[in-house]
Amino acid sequence: MTLAVADSAGGLVLNEAQQAARDTAREFARERLLPIAARIDEEGAVPADVLSELGRIGFFGVFVPERWGGAGLDAVSYALVIEEIARACASTAVIISAHSSLVCAVLLEHGTDAQRERWLTPLAQGTRLGCFALSEPGSGSDAKAMRTTARRDGDGWVLNGTKNFITNGASGHVAVLLAQTDPAAGHKGIACFVVDKGTPGFTVGKLEHKLGIRGSDTAQLHFADCRVGPESLLVAPGSAFRAALHALDGGRVGIAAQAVGIARASLEDALDYARQRTAFDRPISEFQAIQWKLAEMATDIDAARLLTWRAAALKDAKRPYTTQAAMAKLAASAAAVRAATECVQIHGGYGYIREYPAERHYRDAKITELYEGTSEIMHLVIAEGLLKG
Repeated sequence: MTLAVADSAGGLVLNEAQQAARDTAREFARERLLPIAARIDEEGAVPADVLSELGRIGFFGVFVPERWGGAGLDAVSYALVIEEIARACASTAVIISAHSSLVCAVLLEHGTDAQRERWLTPLAQGTRLGCFALSEPGSGSDAKAMRTTARRDGDGWVLNGTKNFITNGASGHVAVLLAQTDPAAGHKGIACFVVDKGTPGFTVGKLEHKLGIRGSDTAQLHFADCRVGPESLLVAPGSAFRAALHALDGGRVGIAAQAVGIARASLEDALDYARQRTAFDRPISEFQAIQWKLAEMATDIDAARLLTWRAAALKDAKRPYTTQAAMAKLAASAAAVRAATECVQIHGGYGYIREYPAERHYRDAKITELYEGTSEIMHLVIAEGLLKG
């Protein structure tokens, strides 16, 4: 079954383009992704033909202008698409989210026309895949502690260091990389580069074996005397760290939408099971204990969705949305974990075995509280916004 998504809430009414994006994503998710979601999880990869179809539809460049190969839609449409894809397959959703929110967005906002033509257009068209290389073995939430370096060499740069937990790290063709040019300058010494896979000195390290979102690869990236030309400098020192933080704001909208999709999958599967499963000669959906679980799941999901839409709408309006993006991610990730837990509980013993999707939702949900800013960091971001007034 599929629950209808409210078209109006909190003053936001979906326009025709937004509804069309949502409906297209919903149909693709239902027809193409849902039947193979368990296989994607089991085999640890989204089929290449599925990713190619998503590229042709325009889902790798939803908010990128048509001039640069995208669909030319807005951030609300993007959130709607990610939710629908995640409802069927969380792995596919995060592939799109990391690629779009963190790679395409930085190139769109900070790239020159030449950089956009070379890198953004094929990324938005889905013919190439991008990854965002920020985290390191010794610096996750504390991004200012990064040790990857960029040293001037003539008119180019030489990169050295290791990046960790990089979504699309193995499958991606392009990396947007943060590196330190002057350790004494702290975050003001950080610069942002775009680097093609295959550049000498740029190699993929170990692949991580993960609890969930197993169809999305997560890898280490190594840079050993990797020389890039001046055209690879995307954001100069002094501005790059702020640009990365701004990209993460958009990324958190994408992860919030992914979490809403996982939570919705948990609710919908729990509803179906509760209607079919009988105990004491009646469906378990008739028991108040089950009904309360379902009611709380549905309320959590609607609240998280509205927070996500609000953050996306603020982004579209070019208004500050850092605090609102953090709120959306915090609430949506918590809703996903609660909904997935209750989905397993409602399924009972069947929720613990792979015959049913409940255990996959349970494994997929947890990561939304960790990547692109842990829930603890979201609390700090929100508190900082409140204290600033």
